[in-house]
Amino acid sequence: MEQLHLQAIGPLAGTIKLPGSKSISNRTLLLAALAEGSTLVRDLLDSDDIRRMLEALATLGVRIEQQGDSRDFLVHGTGGAFSVKDADLFLGNAGTAFRPLTAALALMQGHYHLHGVPRMHERPIGDLVDALRVAGADIDYLGNDGYPPLQIKPASLNAGQVIPVKGNVSSQFLTALLMALPLTGEDVTIEVVGELISKPYIEITLNLMARFGVQVQRDGWQRFTIARGQRYTSPGEIHVEGDASSASYFLAAGALAGGPVRVEGVGRSSIQGDVKFADALALMGAEITLGDNWIEARAPAGGAPDPAPARSEAVEPAAVAVTVQDERDGAVSVIVDGLRTTVRALALPGGGWLDACGVSEGFADLTDRPRDSAGAAGGGSVVSRMHGQLVKLAVAPGQRVARGEFLLAIEAMKMEHRFEAPVGGIVTEVGVAAGAQVAPGRLLVPIEPDAGPPA
Repeated sequence: MEQLHLQAIGPLAGTIKLPGSKSISNRTLLLAALAEGSTLVRDLLDSDDIRRMLEALATLGVRIEQQGDSRDFLVHGTGGAFSVKDADLFLGNAGTAFRPLTAALALMQGHYHLHGVPRMHERPIGDLVDALRVAGADIDYLGNDGYPPLQIKPASLNAGQVIPVKGNVSSQFLTALLMALPLTGEDVTIEVVGELISKPYIEITLNLMARFGVQVQRDGWQRFTIARGQRYTSPGEIHVEGDASSASYFLAAGALAGGPVRVEGVGRSSIQGDVKFADALALMGAEITLGDNWIEARAPAGGAPDPAPARSEAVEPAAVAVTVQDERDGAVSVIVDGLRTTVRALALPGGGWLDACGVSEGFADLTDRPRDSAGAAGGGSVVSRMHGQLVKLAVAPGQRVARGEFLLAIEAMKMEHRFEAPVGGIVTEVGVAAGAQVAPGRLLVPIEPDAGPPA
């Protein structure tokens, strides 16, 4: 049997400046082009997708000035209306340019031909076109139905209808609609059909739209409403975050090979979900430090982190309080024994666990409970892990539920947190109504289990 031997290398330490995020780069460019005023976009990624977007915007009459040899670009906004109303746009294989431009140009009252390389013509776009047609767009397929190339003609806008879009396809379709529909100037509601995938990318879109002055009201992850009269306005200057996915490799190197390794371009205020990789490293024992625009990783004093850490062995099975650093997605980032880590449930010797069940005045209360799934008390009853609003309720008293069945969702920290049945059984009561505010530790759905709690 052939074997590959990898030689250990010496300590790694240093600072890495991350390339800009592709998703953020093209979203920012288009929003700057649609805004009123000029925007200095700093640290733009240099890639084919971004070059195609820059070329397309220039063809559409947007004036863009690169600042010397840097990756900083001054974008002179058009106030929501491109001056060129008839254009042929070749977009290569740049999906992050093709999809949002399709939506924006469909509302520009012009004639536009969008096409790319053969591979782009194999990438589906039908769900986006269907949604735009509901809004009154006039778009023809020039090849196979549901695929580029496209011919866009002046629209007969009908933005007052609820615009449906499938949630289980590319999140770029919803992003394209969200970014384009404020151009109508009307009240617009988008309804997601089915379960929305890639929620972190939609969160990026909503954050960037807010930076350019457009607020979107969100009802869970199913309905998005844009109030009439909103217009994109320049924030003056905006930095493109570094790519958080790329950061993970360097952070892992710092955690495994001594460090410290610092990545610049993302930090504690990042709008990208992939920065949570730093939390995973901390949970393994790595020393993680965060600044506003940087993250630093180093190995713990005893060497490389444990891939299967047992940090909780040092925690006594009793109620404790630890300093809260952050709370996202139902998890609490805390300091335990001087180590920043993310807590949902810390296993205890003997089978118990500590649940991050309360956040108050900068402290998380980690309470010893019988072993069960996260969010459940002994016997299978579901309790809140967080402060938030109950936005979905899928059960009623007397209803039989199966283990893993969706019960309810709570919106907290701008995220939707889903709760599932930890055991199969009968719902004995529902302790809260949809729309109500809930606090950590509140009993939500008591379940009388068919059998004992899971081992």
